[in-house]
Amino acid sequence: MRIKIIIIAVLGMISSVLSATPSNINMTRGVTDISHRVYDLHMTILIICCLIGVVVFGAMFYAIVKHRKSQGAVAAQFHESTKVEIIWTVIPFLILIGMAVPATKTLIEMEDNSKSDITIKVTGSQWKWHYEYFDQGFGFYSLLATPAEQFDNLDGKNTDVAKGEHYLLEVDKPLVLPIGKKIRFLVTADDVIHSWWVPAFAVKQDANPGFINEAWTIINEPGIYRGQCAELCGKDHGYMPVVVKAVTQDEYAVWLDEQKQSVIQAKKDAEQALASTLTMEESMTLGESLYITRCAACHQPNGAGIPGVFPALKNSPMILNDRAAHIDIVVNGKAGTAMQAFKGQLTAKEIAAIVTYERNAWGHDTGDVIQVSDVDAKGAK
Repeated sequence: MRIKIIIIAVLGMISSVLSATPSNINMTRGVTDISHRVYDLHMTILIICCLIGVVVFGAMFYAIVKHRKSQGAVAAQFHESTKVEIIWTVIPFLILIGMAVPATKTLIEMEDNSKSDITIKVTGSQWKWHYEYFDQGFGFYSLLATPAEQFDNLDGKNTDVAKGEHYLLEVDKPLVLPIGKKIRFLVTADDVIHSWWVPAFAVKQDANPGFINEAWTIINEPGIYRGQCAELCGKDHGYMPVVVKAVTQDEYAVWLDEQKQSVIQAKKDAEQALASTLTMEESMTLGESLYITRCAACHQPNGAGIPGVFPALKNSPMILNDRAAHIDIVVNGKAGTAMQAFKGQLTAKEIAAIVTYERNAWGHDTGDVIQVSDVDAKGAK
């Protein structure tokens, strides 16, 4: 009776695992052929492991209950059974071979990046992703779009804030890809190790500074697919989501044309901005909004920084006294530190606004209004 109860309990646990849906404890089946194979392989090996567990523990519990001393059982005396040793060596060997063959085939196919239709360079940096469309000659940064008050859990009135539907898994600009095309990813990093992970594609590739790792996918279904950086990369590691928007090939062609037109327009806007003059009010308004989204993660909204990690900007001698050095470090960054070059991330007008804000916020009041021409001279466009 006890044996039956144990067997029923074990089978119940196995059944609950096998019937689990992707929304709770099981992995997602995904939307690519590779992700389907990975899922099926996972489920097959899980079933094999569960069956092995039932057999091994079933035999163990049966022996413990049926052949216990209180029932008068007497232990058999035997040693070095060649037959038993052959059995418990050959059977596990065959099981391992049976699992290794399909697993190896899947892994080999996952590494086959040949004959790709589109190549995307994915660069991780603290704490955002940069996507470059090699075949089209343009790229953009993708940043967390969740409002700060949601992850700070404050709305300015010290009351709880409701989280959005895609809390910490939403970005300002998603990676847009067509379905039905083989997309090759070249994954690297600017600063520390990151990891680009989209579960629905069964793609998880480390982004290592100075190295290029490769991955690929063919998406079967249109939709929006979300992932995250899967490598602990610093204090804002949890604020580095991946969002991919998969569209039809016709929609992708339209989107590409829009992006190319945006690049042309951005060049025209930069030329116009170079000839314009920014006012203090305009720069402070734009600079504050950009500072909160691009700089506050390290230097804090009040400019106090994080002692020992990120320097304070408030009362900084460079900001108060050395205008040229201040512009230069925002434009070109500082080698050997976490300070990134923003000349490829922001326009010259936006950089000018940020520098103006930093030179006049937190009681600085230098009165400096940085112009686009000042930033352009440092190499930003």
